[in-house]
Amino acid sequence: MDLSSRSRLGTAVAAALLALGLAGCTSTGTAAGPASGGRTAASTRAADGYQRYVALGDSYSAGPLIPTTDLAGGCARSDHNYPSLLAARLHVGRFVDVTCSGATTGDLSHVQHPFRGASVPPQLHAVTRHTDLVTVGIGGNDLDLFGTLITTCTRLRSGDPSGSPCGRQLSRHGPDLGAATATISARVAAALRAVHRRAPRATVVLVGYLRLVPDRGTCADLPLAVGDYPVGRRISRALDRALSRAASRAGALYVDMYADSAGHDICSAHPWVNGAVTDRTRALAYHPLAAGMRADAAEVLATLRRSPGGLPR
Repeated sequence: MDLSSRSRLGTAVAAALLALGLAGCTSTGTAAGPASGGRTAASTRAADGYQRYVALGDSYSAGPLIPTTDLAGGCARSDHNYPSLLAARLHVGRFVDVTCSGATTGDLSHVQHPFRGASVPPQLHAVTRHTDLVTVGIGGNDLDLFGTLITTCTRLRSGDPSGSPCGRQLSRHGPDLGAATATISARVAAALRAVHRRAPRATVVLVGYLRLVPDRGTCADLPLAVGDYPVGRRISRALDRALSRAASRAGALYVDMYADSAGHDICSAHPWVNGAVTDRTRALAYHPLAAGMRADAAEVLATLRRSPGGLPR
């Protein structure tokens, strides 16, 4: 097995949503209209606020199954994801959310196919020269990095629950983690530069991923072999460092949600990410809960406030 293989997490997301009967409807069962390529929202805006905010990203930005979720052509986009919460807090003039579950960096500039028969326009098409704020949450699906952790590693547990079967598998057949995350970092940096080219005056914010794996201990909600918890931590930390480097290289702000979510991993008393069991009233398995989205929005807002020029005057 290698980190670039076999199945993308987006396919699993779409399959789970379809199995739950969510195709073409919201999580409350009301019919959804045709996918428009993004949700827009106008609100009363302070004269010095952002005029056009565009949200780009994958399922950790889209928020599948956080009520209320619209399948949105397979994107499973919640109206309580962190972009929506942030837009409300900032009173933006126009909000365009094109986040899509399963997205990779390639899907920012190319048509995405969340599942067979569905297609979603390139997310970057939503970014225009009038855009003055862009958030981006991307990279975890590249090279199937998250899919390896939450699909392959959990599946291998049964063969050696007290050992490190996933670690052995990766050491034998997987690419070097450093090389893999360096590739992801370069891809994300290129995507951020593409955003800057399309919206030269925009504040661009790269939002990192919430942590899944505890610093110590194990739990049934994250069913890894005992020796694979350190593997999960290495993958998550390597990705976090890669994203931080990408933001620095591309001149974007970085919100380090891995650091900010310490104590809120899947195994904690107050998790920000759902565990192994999908709850159609709360969140997809291994995806952010509403609490995680609230934390994301709060940290992005705090980062904008701290950054010179981050908030319009």
